[in-house]
Amino acid sequence: MAPKPGIIPLRPLSLSDIFNGAVAYIRSNPKASLGLTTIVVVITQILALVLQLGPIISMGGKVGAQTGEELSTPVVVGSILSGLTTGVTTFLAAILLSGMLTVVVARAVFGSKITVGEAWQRVRGRLLALLGFSVLEVLAALLLAGVVAAVIAGIAVAANGLAAVIIGIPLVLALIAALAYLYTSLSFTPVAIVLERKPIIESIRRSFGLVRNHFWRVIGIRLLASVVAGVIAGAVSIPFSIAGQVLLLGDTSSGSIILSTTLIAIGGAIGEILTAPFAAGVVVLLYTDTRIRAEAFDLVLRTGANAGHTDIVPADNLWLTPSR
Repeated sequence: MAPKPGIIPLRPLSLSDIFNGAVAYIRSNPKASLGLTTIVVVITQILALVLQLGPIISMGGKVGAQTGEELSTPVVVGSILSGLTTGVTTFLAAILLSGMLTVVVARAVFGSKITVGEAWQRVRGRLLALLGFSVLEVLAALLLAGVVAAVIAGIAVAANGLAAVIIGIPLVLALIAALAYLYTSLSFTPVAIVLERKPIIESIRRSFGLVRNHFWRVIGIRLLASVVAGVIAGAVSIPFSIAGQVLLLGDTSSGSIILSTTLIAIGGAIGEILTAPFAAGVVVLLYTDTRIRAEAFDLVLRTGANAGHTDIVPADNLWLTPSR
């Protein structure tokens, strides 16, 4: 029997071990998991809601009386600005949340709790690296998509539409395969940045190295976790969405639109609060399992557990690896 000081047994993990551990750390430390997620998600949703409803509120309840042409300028401009701002805010909030939850899960492996303040102190110095990696990841995806789109457009201009379709379909499929490969191979980069405290490039290499011989296991478990999280989030948000749509039947006044949009946002926020900690837990535990299988990392964790590493610094230092 492998020792189990915290949320997982210190041995190679099964799928049930990973999923159970991702739920167990939430139950064992709800303040630092659900509480932290609630703070970040609620602030993000409130900002998004204010920006989205700003143009409607500014029209003073005249939405139902205006024509589509009269509404077009303020609503379209407001939607574009709110969309951009919301996207940037959500992007930054997701980086902060994933980094702090990574620390919470890592501490739960030893059966220890960590406060939100302590998690912030642990992640604060790694935020720029997390942000830099996230930006590089987005730029790489946009670059690949742009190259494929440019090639297809060039073929359409040089030859004809049929040739563009014939060549474009395999190119699009290849793009999807390349994005899936990068998505999986880079899965552990944020974890390496936070727990191993490596710079961006070394963390990327580290993630590729860990995933290389475990690719199908990593992508399979991550996809399954995404499906589970999506089902839970959908089950929670659907009643709010239905209620919001019912409010708009036969009534397009600003009050109904505001109430409907607010209900839909509340449903989305609750779904994200429930699923974001689970998704973060799966990634960190999958990273732990991969290190156990590739590096016998369970021996290191057992040493730390036997030594009673419940203090923050000694326990966190166990995750470090020598920099090359």
